[in-house]
Amino acid sequence: MLVATTRSRSANPAEMYTGERGLAPSFADITVSIPPASVRKVGEVAWPKKLPSNPATDFAVVRAEEITPETAKGWLSAAVRKSPDRSVLVFIHGFNNRFEDSLYRFAQIAKDTGTDSVPILVTWPSRGSALAYGYDRESTNYTRNALELLFQYLARDPDIKEVSILAHSMGNWLALEGLRQMAIRNGGLPAKFKNVMLAAPDVDVDVFRTQIADMGKQHPQFTLFVSQDDRALKVSRRVWGNIPRLGSIDPEQAPYKEELASNNITVIDLTKVKSGDRLHHGKFASSPQIVQLIGARMAGGQTLTDNRIGLGDTIVQATTGAAAAAGSAAGLVIAAPVAAVDQNSRENYGDQIGALTGSQTSQKTSAGCSAPTASAKDCKK
Repeated sequence: MLVATTRSRSANPAEMYTGERGLAPSFADITVSIPPASVRKVGEVAWPKKLPSNPATDFAVVRAEEITPETAKGWLSAAVRKSPDRSVLVFIHGFNNRFEDSLYRFAQIAKDTGTDSVPILVTWPSRGSALAYGYDRESTNYTRNALELLFQYLARDPDIKEVSILAHSMGNWLALEGLRQMAIRNGGLPAKFKNVMLAAPDVDVDVFRTQIADMGKQHPQFTLFVSQDDRALKVSRRVWGNIPRLGSIDPEQAPYKEELASNNITVIDLTKVKSGDRLHHGKFASSPQIVQLIGARMAGGQTLTDNRIGLGDTIVQATTGAAAAAGSAAGLVIAAPVAAVDQNSRENYGDQIGALTGSQTSQKTSAGCSAPTASAKDCKK
């Protein structure tokens, strides 16, 4: 995959990029090896259990090279020419994601969707801490101009015929702001920007209305993944003055139903989808049926146009197990998130969320939500 980041380069070769803000965007050429289906279920990230990691059973970084912007352009051109439909898929992660979290989660999504699109990971400076919500939110704003520059380049490249965007949680704020800024600057969005998929968006519903309006009538096909039992977004709602978050609305209730229809926004309601994620915040990536639905529609060159899809009655997904140690590479060791080996931290944080939301849960699980299944990562937004 091509990695575009505003993170600061780490002095530690085992880390590559930190959660701090870089002075300028950086690019990397990274290859992740994924074990066969016989040892990994669709929707799962097989975290390495020891170093060096075993590609037969674990995700493993087999190539990681920082590259110049010019080299990145060459990489992208060569990759697009090999793509059957000359399309790209841009993934923007959410809150509380370390670099390796976003890397492995996007590798899992790209693999499990079966997409032929060229994968581009946009990773912004998240400290990977449940206590750094404010810092992470400001980091998305810090990255907004860099993301718009990437979008502008993709729009100008004549070899690229289609652009799809998949964002999760707080990453939706960044995606929407980048698109809005581009639309204002250019007087609209290019037709090649086909699909924008908003998974559990941690976005104020009132602000979303203005963002969509600023993009104009000829905006991409938006697909909204919502879940009314998303406990992470319940906490976020309290943080932001009890304003509903876009990812947890009831799409059948007024005024949302009418507004979504008038803007031709597809809604996929995942409320009834069962998940091992205690916060119910990462169903879009860990449910085999959902990731395969995304891939099938993208592969067919289709927009996700079913007006409203309620999948909870037919999809039952029990996420089991996340692994527990560090990622590795040939010549590079990517450190595992701290709580990937700290079960107590993960469980305690889930209990704190339960106290805040007024719900209780006795099930102990190691499934994460936004990026790789791990850590207080259960609160990824």
